[in-house]
Amino acid sequence: MTGLDATSQPIALTHQGVDRAAHHRMDEAWLAAAWSHPTTRVFVVSGGQVLVEDTEDGRTELVMTPAFDAPETETHRYFLGIDPDGVRYFALQKDALPGRMDDEARAAGLREVGGLLSPLEAGLMVHAVALENWQRMHRFCSRCGERTVIAAAGHIRRCPACGAEHYPRTDPAVIMLITDDDDRALFGRQVHWPEGRFSTLAGFVEPGESLEQAVRREVQEEVGVGIGDVEYMGSQPWPFPSSLMLGFNARATSTEVVVDGEEIHEARWFSRDELEAAYASGEVLPPSGISIAARLIERWYGKPLPGPGVSR
Repeated sequence: MTGLDATSQPIALTHQGVDRAAHHRMDEAWLAAAWSHPTTRVFVVSGGQVLVEDTEDGRTELVMTPAFDAPETETHRYFLGIDPDGVRYFALQKDALPGRMDDEARAAGLREVGGLLSPLEAGLMVHAVALENWQRMHRFCSRCGERTVIAAAGHIRRCPACGAEHYPRTDPAVIMLITDDDDRALFGRQVHWPEGRFSTLAGFVEPGESLEQAVRREVQEEVGVGIGDVEYMGSQPWPFPSSLMLGFNARATSTEVVVDGEEIHEARWFSRDELEAAYASGEVLPPSGISIAARLIERWYGKPLPGPGVSR
């Protein structure tokens, strides 16, 4: 395989930058003291969005405030961790983002600013968005149907009726860069994507299935191509709403493409020269720069992909 070294183009959204300090989540006295500490910083998350602002030197930053300035009415509080300087971070889930007296702050989602924030702030945002998505979608006990309550600083929902504890859900999904014996790569276009949007294939892992089995099954189901060797490349949290993308390189044992027509509308083999020409002409649009799909393609392609896109 040719392409960029894995260390030169890290997978976005994977650098935490903080110690999650999970041992403090059940310690209400510690959490109260951490919340009241003058260096603690807080930001609001609502509907997968946060407030950000663009600085004069061209950076994009999360809008964070000291805890005593944070809105607390009808708010759920999530403890996110501690940075190397001892700063504690919390996120507040609200029904709407707070207004600002200035015009500098704007609402933004992870796809828009995940690649613009510092690694520490992007990691905080991923954590907060994932917790918010889970909290909004799992308010009732799956065992008895009773409404659950938040515990462990946002990381558990507990049922007051039957005592069951429910933990944040993460759905594993495989995403793969497929190459053939001529080192061409196979890209597909999902049925709901715009014309020209091509990316790597992906799919969820089924119960009782290994990751390698999931890679082979998904490729066979979606495009009818057989897969031999499968090599793990890396992972990426993708809270839309609760996925963990597990990236692979996979070697095809056949090249005839038969799309399923349900998930994949079109699939094509590309050499590097063919892909470069298709990008240059606008015939093919690249995936999002923050996605693991972009990293998998770049490591095969040998250089950064052109322009921003929107994909997985």
